[in-house]
Amino acid sequence: MARSRRSRRSRRPRLTIVLLVLASITIITLDYRGDLRGTISGLRRVAHDAFSPVQSAVGDVVHPIGSFLAGAVHAGSIEQQNAKLRAENARLRRPSLAAGAQASTLRTLQQLESLPWAAGVPSLSSIHTVAAEVVALNSSDFADTVQLDVGRNLGVDVGMPVVAGNGLVGRVVDAWSSGCTVRLVTDPGSSVGVRYGQPPGYALVDGSGVGRALAVHYIAPGTALTKGEVITTSGLQGALFPPDVPLARITSYTSTPSSTEESVTAEPLADLAALQYVDVMLWEPGT
Repeated sequence: MARSRRSRRSRRPRLTIVLLVLASITIITLDYRGDLRGTISGLRRVAHDAFSPVQSAVGDVVHPIGSFLAGAVHAGSIEQQNAKLRAENARLRRPSLAAGAQASTLRTLQQLESLPWAAGVPSLSSIHTVAAEVVALNSSDFADTVQLDVGRNLGVDVGMPVVAGNGLVGRVVDAWSSGCTVRLVTDPGSSVGVRYGQPPGYALVDGSGVGRALAVHYIAPGTALTKGEVITTSGLQGALFPPDVPLARITSYTSTPSSTEESVTAEPLADLAALQYVDVMLWEPGT
C-alpha cells in the first residue's frame, strides 16, 4: 500500500509537467496565429501564477516548439507578401518597358524617314521609298525571308532593294497587290556585289544562312583590310542594287600562302533578327 502511494505521488509531478507543456503549446499556437488575443492574455497570466514553480523546468522544452510553430504559421503569410511584392514590381516595370519599346520604335522610324547613310549621296537621295512593316518571318537552314505589308498597289515590285536605318536588308523576290516577300542578305541564295577599301576593290558577298556570318569572296590574298571596315554595294553596271548602300562590317580575314583569295567574313549592319519597320527603295536594276 505504501509503495502504491509513493508511485502515485511520483507520477503526479510528471503528469503536471505534461499538462503544462500541452497547455503552453496551445497558448503559443493561438497566440502566434493572432486569435483570441484577450482570452490568451488572461490565460497567460493564470498560467504564469499557477505554474511559475515549474516554469524554468519546462522552458527549454516549450521555447523551441514555439519558435517552430511561429515559423510554420508565418511561412504562408511571408510567401503571400513576397508574391504581392513581385506582382507590384512587375506592374511598376511595365510602363518603363513600354516606354522603352516606344522610344526604340520612334528611333527606327526616324532613321527610315531620313536614311542617314543616304544623305549627301545624289545617287541615293533621289530614290523614292515606301515604308513597310514586317508582318511575317520565314527563317530556316534553307531560306531567310520576311513578308511586308506593302505591294504592287504602292509601286513595290520584284527586284527592289529593301533597307533599314543602318543599311541593306535584302531584295524583293515576290510581290502582289498588298504585300511582298523579301529575301534577306543572310539567305543562302543571296549575293550582293560590294565595294571596299581605298582605292576601291570589288567583291561578292554571299549569305550563309540564319545566324551565320556573311562570306566575302574574290578578295586577293594579302589585301589590306581592317576589322570593322564597312563594305557597301558596288552599283556596277547591271548590279542588282544601287551604289553606296551600306551592307556589312568586316569581322575577320585570313589567308595562307596557297590561298587563291582572302578568307573574309562580315556581319550585316542591319539587325535582321529584330526587323520591325523597313523601307522599300523604288529602284529597279538597270535604272
